[in-house]
Amino acid sequence: MTSPRKAFVVGHPIAHSRSPLIHGHWLSAHGLPGSYERIDVGPEAFPAFLAGLREAGFVGGNVTIPHKEAAYRLVDIRTPRAERIGAVNTLSLDEAGRLVGDNTDATGFVAHLDATLGADWLDTTGIAAGRPALLLGAGGAARAIAVGLLDRGVPRLLIANRTAARAEALRALDPHRIGTLAAAEVPGRLAEVGLLVNTTSLGMAAAPGLPADPAPLPPEAAVADIVYVPLDTPLLAAARARDLRTVDGLGMLLHQAVPGFARWFGVTPQVTPALRALIVADIEGRR
Repeated sequence: MTSPRKAFVVGHPIAHSRSPLIHGHWLSAHGLPGSYERIDVGPEAFPAFLAGLREAGFVGGNVTIPHKEAAYRLVDIRTPRAERIGAVNTLSLDEAGRLVGDNTDATGFVAHLDATLGADWLDTTGIAAGRPALLLGAGGAARAIAVGLLDRGVPRLLIANRTAARAEALRALDPHRIGTLAAAEVPGRLAEVGLLVNTTSLGMAAAPGLPADPAPLPPEAAVADIVYVPLDTPLLAAARARDLRTVDGLGMLLHQAVPGFARWFGVTPQVTPALRALIVADIEGRR
């Protein structure tokens, strides 16, 4: 009989992470004798932590703030997706003992779009017919989402950010399909947008505000927000008031966890209403 497999999430701080709830739910649902734990590791100790994974008995784990870029530098092998995003959030050990770094944020975001809007959202939002998707923000999450949208087939992508240099860095992913906007240009361009995505912190409980007024968007457009505390952000509320379809931030967290669990425990889990209810209850309970 094989030993129970061990996985983890590492960050600093880490107490807020809901990944143990997600993976613990799946372990229980599938009757698997494994474990998934939170580990708080400061930046100075992170290289040694990675070097000791096999000795500690781990098969892999997740990486969160502030270690995603350090993990990218320290792994032995990076997936092509991680190479493009420039950050690693999922680790595994291959048969040769090499540390493999992946980034599942891109696929997690797109999988949640598919689940919420339907797999035909490129058509129903007007994006396939030429409407661009617009990302607000140009940080690490925006880069992952940009890669996911490009890979999904979005023909035109606009990036709006207060710092032009960061937006230009994202444009380098695909200069033919990506354009940049100054923040002041956003209101005047929304009427042509098929998908609006907020990747900034505006709308979080600690940073209330509206990153953009969705009023000018066309009626077929959809609005997504990667903020999930609160789950109902000011942007999503404003979009619903206009009868626009909305995509909350929680689904990205849930869907990005699927590939790692499959890799570590050998079963591909499902994002179910029961799992979502568990995490929503935890969010509400921590308020």
